[in-house]
Amino acid sequence: MAGRRTKEEQDLDALKATVSTASTLIAQLQSTAPATQSKSHSEHVNALELAHDCASLIRAHTTKLSLLVINKPFTPTAVSTVLRELVAGPLPGLGSSVELCTADKYTKAMSAELQYRAKRVLADLGTLVAAIPLDGQILSDDEKNGTGTETGKGSLAVTGTVWESCDSVIELKKIGVAGLVIQKAEGYRDLLKDALEELQEWAEEESDEDVEEEKVLDAEEDAAQAELDNIFGSQQHIPSDDPESIRPRLESSMKRLRLLILMYQAVSKRRFKTLPPLPHLELPPELKNKSGGDPGVVGCLDEVLDVMKKIPDITDELASAFYDLDVKEIDKRMDQCFFTGFAVAELLIKNWEGQKDEFSTWAAKFQLAMKKGW
Repeated sequence: MAGRRTKEEQDLDALKATVSTASTLIAQLQSTAPATQSKSHSEHVNALELAHDCASLIRAHTTKLSLLVINKPFTPTAVSTVLRELVAGPLPGLGSSVELCTADKYTKAMSAELQYRAKRVLADLGTLVAAIPLDGQILSDDEKNGTGTETGKGSLAVTGTVWESCDSVIELKKIGVAGLVIQKAEGYRDLLKDALEELQEWAEEESDEDVEEEKVLDAEEDAAQAELDNIFGSQQHIPSDDPESIRPRLESSMKRLRLLILMYQAVSKRRFKTLPPLPHLELPPELKNKSGGDPGVVGCLDEVLDVMKKIPDITDELASAFYDLDVKEIDKRMDQCFFTGFAVAELLIKNWEGQKDEFSTWAAKFQLAMKKGW
């Protein structure tokens, strides 16, 4: 019995050391920043494929760990084996994929996205590793299901979050750079739609209220209502005589916001969906002589996404200017918003081969429509 107990103690000591090693590695990988420039020795490694494979292995090992810590008998050596396999391959591999996913080959958007998703995997896995019992006993039902008095999720729920995080990394290989930039563009477009809907609702409320006020409010009541609005912070409405021509500005803005939403859709369909395969791991000799990077597609994508991201923010500021009936601010934000949309079309006026096409013709018409009323 004494010998058996000694063996159990040795196995638990080994497990404690392995858990410590895994936790240290996870913490180190979480603090790693992605490289901005590609390294020549790794230019033929596809970072997204590497991340996909490592995340798939982490997911599978997480399932093993989850079962080992809740099912009798608790076997420290089996848990240690799974952890050592993680430390030996998938974990450093995932860290390497982040380093390899450089902005110059994969776009700033993909580089940042893989780093974010990989760190989620590491954080969630770190939580599961921290839950591994070191007393030789499996987790209790409360620890497994998260039904105890202590705060935090149970091991089963934590396992689910690791799976989800791994799936989000796995997805990046499936959608590629083109799929990611389309997701980003659609997100910005949806924010723009929200801003337009709010403006439309405000315009309709303003119109309805004007009609009611004409029917039931005399001058004194109108003044009293204005004072009440001021006290409670109610949104202002366009005066019926509209001395500063806010209504025409509102109508023009909403019309052009609809055009901007169309522009986002057209760009996704005609430019992002037709992107050449990225990264360009094999460049033509004439380009290799100039640079180890992309011949222009990646830089253009980054610039377009940066500009696209600004438009919803400016639109929110434009809406606020309308709510405040601030004509000077309205004009300023209108110019910013629509000129920025004009710039997106200009950046993508030619296709990825540098030629004009059907989208080029549409983009020119779009720019002309946006310029009207400036």
